[in-house]
Amino acid sequence: MDDVRSYRPISNLPVLSKLLERLVSRQLLDYITAEGLMPALQSAYRLFHSTETAVLKVLADILRALDNGDVAILTLLDLSAAFDTVDHVFLLRRLETSYGIGGCALRWFASYLSGRTQYVRRGMSFSDITAVLCGVPQGSVLGPILFLFYTANTAAD
Repeated sequence: MDDVRSYRPISNLPVLSKLLERLVSRQLLDYITAEGLMPALQSAYRLFHSTETAVLKVLADILRALDNGDVAILTLLDLSAAFDTVDHVFLLRRLETSYGIGGCALRWFASYLSGRTQYVRRGMSFSDITAVLCGVPQGSVLGPILFLFYTANTAAD
C-alpha cells in the first residue's frame, strides 16, 4: 500500500492492560448510566440499543420529515481517524466538569493517556520514537468510550 492515509497507529496492549481496561470501563459505564449522564441518542454501551436502533432512529426521523412535507437531507461523516484527534487536556477537563470524575479516578485517566509513544516500522526500518500527545489508544477497550465522552453534548458544556 502506497497510500500514507492507510497507515494508522495500532496499540500493542498487553493482556493485563486490557483486563484492567474492562474493569474500568464497566465501572465507568455503570456510573454514567446510574447518574443519567449517557447522551440520550447514544446507542453503543446502552442496554437494548445497537447500530440497528441508531439507523432506525435516523430513518424514522427522515420519514417523519417527509410525511410532514419537509425536505430531509442526510450528511454522513467519515470518522475513521477521529480517535487520533482526541485532545487529552480537553478530554480530562470534560471528564471532570461534565461527568463529575475527579480525584484518584481522574489522575488514573491522565496517567492512562500520558507517556505513550509511537514509531513507524516498514520492513526492517524504524522511525524515531515520538510522544503521542493526542488520541486514544487504538484497539483499546476504553478508547471508544473516551471518544464518546469527548464528543458528546452535555448540559455542563
